[in-house]
Amino acid sequence: MSDVEKAAEETPAYGSEDVLEDAPESTPPAPRVKARRSPWNRGRDRVIAALIAVVVVAVALVIGATSDSAATDRTEAAPPPALPAAPDKVPGSLSEIWSAPSGATPVPVVAGESVATADGGEVAVRDPLTGQIRWHYTRDLPLCTLDQVWGRLNAVYHKSRNCSEVTQLDPATGRITAQRNGNAELGTQLIDDGSHVTATGKKLLTTWRDDLVQSAEYGEVPALVNAGKQPRTGCTYGTLAAASGKIGVIERCPGDPADRLTVYKAAPEKDDEPQVSFSSVLAGKRARVIAMSGDLTAVVLPDQKLLVVYNGDGTQRTAYPLDVPPADLAADPPTGAEATTQTAANMYWFSGSKVVALSRDDLSPRWTLSSALGPGVTYAQQLVVPIKGGLAVLNENDGSTIRTVGVERRGYPGVVRLAAAGPVLLEQRGPTLTALK
Repeated sequence: MSDVEKAAEETPAYGSEDVLEDAPESTPPAPRVKARRSPWNRGRDRVIAALIAVVVVAVALVIGATSDSAATDRTEAAPPPALPAAPDKVPGSLSEIWSAPSGATPVPVVAGESVATADGGEVAVRDPLTGQIRWHYTRDLPLCTLDQVWGRLNAVYHKSRNCSEVTQLDPATGRITAQRNGNAELGTQLIDDGSHVTATGKKLLTTWRDDLVQSAEYGEVPALVNAGKQPRTGCTYGTLAAASGKIGVIERCPGDPADRLTVYKAAPEKDDEPQVSFSSVLAGKRARVIAMSGDLTAVVLPDQKLLVVYNGDGTQRTAYPLDVPPADLAADPPTGAEATTQTAANMYWFSGSKVVALSRDDLSPRWTLSSALGPGVTYAQQLVVPIKGGLAVLNENDGSTIRTVGVERRGYPGVVRLAAAGPVLLEQRGPTLTALK
């Protein structure tokens, strides 16, 4: 046999080799272990799990049904068209074109091209020409007050023991722009200087900036964290005013022989630590802050029958005799806010029966109008002041009467607060807002 034939016999054919020849024996399968029974497979356990799920869903439904959002009804609207211009001068006659309840507004609230009313739990923004509601924001809580500043509405609601719920609204659309919780007292009114707003109170004054972040607390702070920050304790507050980032308030403190005038910053470095510009004991009691302008503060001293103007450091600048009936000054306004207005020329203070015009430059008295029902405003480029039976159109320089306009108030005898919205003059008569044209 040739060598080639022998090699062919020794070489196995392709695919005929036993590839498992040297493989180790296979491992026998592990014994089968019985699975552990789930503790939730029993019928009783499934019932418990179902009950837990039902309770969770029920709690979620209760929270949703009782939440603030569920108790709020609101609408929004597109921005309104521009109002027609006011006439060149006050018309010879004015008639009522609509009225609406607005018990939570101390003065007419004009916001842009709209007018806001606040009654019960509803803020309603209306067309000044028709009174038709453009949008509303309603909660199941009573309103404490409503104001307009920074081009926005601030609605303060009463919840639990105080006026603690504040919602800020865009007057053009009804959109919520900010919200906060606070500690404003019942009966509060909001006073602003254009940059900050302060909630009045007898024991606590709270100030916010335009995003409703608190900038200052003055007085008896609830849930006090850092003691010793307030300059005095045990004081109560009378009237207050604000201007140029400062707040002036009458304090009545234990141990003081008379009332005290304090002026402090609306935005100190720390909101719980007031920065006082000055604090001085006055020459008498029953004092009232009636106006501030720049660094000047005007205070009425009833017993002395004086209007005293103080400089920014607390020194007396000047004093003027004041001819106002004692009954007008017998008690502070209930909200702590004086009835004041301002125009480009003057500031106007309503004492209760008289209007006193003060110069915006130095707060000196310029003239007085007797038998008034409230301070004046600019309407149709003229000063109008509410009087019995109608309105007086006055010369701002000397208070002389240009003419009067009759207004039918249906027997309402009380204080009248005015505001203007384009061609419409608004009168706040107690809890009712009335539009005239």
